[in-house]
Amino acid sequence: MQSIKDQLNLEQLPKHVAIIMDGNGRWAKSRGEARTFGHRNAIKAVRDVVNACNEIHIPFLTLYTFSSENWKRPDDEVSTLMSLISETLLLEAEEIFSKGLRMHVIGDIDKLPELVRTQMLHLVDITKDNTRGNLILALSYGSQNEILNAVKQISTKVKNGELTENEITEKVFEEHLYTKEFPPVDLLIRTSGEVRISNFLLWQIAYAELQFLDILWPDFGREDLFRCIYNFQNKERRFGKTSEQLNENL
Repeated sequence: MQSIKDQLNLEQLPKHVAIIMDGNGRWAKSRGEARTFGHRNAIKAVRDVVNACNEIHIPFLTLYTFSSENWKRPDDEVSTLMSLISETLLLEAEEIFSKGLRMHVIGDIDKLPELVRTQMLHLVDITKDNTRGNLILALSYGSQNEILNAVKQISTKVKNGELTENEITEKVFEEHLYTKEFPPVDLLIRTSGEVRISNFLLWQIAYAELQFLDILWPDFGREDLFRCIYNFQNKERRFGKTSEQLNENL
């Protein structure tokens, strides 16, 4: 069977894909298992997506791994998730490095267990010279907090005379976000059938194409990703302009 990958225009790929990986709990429940069973089976989907992005050279992939709100979940589920993140970092570290991917983490990582934080920062450090692509994990991440922290940093600089009000531009603001090293999101995907953003990259997705899928995350695979990219390529991205204005520039 022909892969939809063969229909992609490899010259017009999104530079930055972000994914809200949702549906692990429902996937497990539909099989009569605990929610944690779904989280463990989600690793294959993560691996498939990372490999697929690497295969077609998507420069930036951000995965919503654990939100700031997820700390409110039952203690046993949070504990399992942290253990699973730790295990996955150990198991996948060599492959991530060998693929030439550079690892990044965004979020309030001080809240993470010390072991997870240490492993994550080690992987960030050993891959810092890799240039094949960028894998960004959003851990203990909440976009509202990110924006609030940026406002506080800028306010402090204004108070200290390092910035004036007139010098505060979109670019200056973006330099105070966790994502200051990354381009805006071009394509945001959410699995599980839910149609909401859930406090994820609110500033960065201002002009992203949004795709909401009924697929539960553990069932998501490379063909699903390629189909999302195919749909992305068949959208007209106007960024506030009209179709006529875009055609004039062709």
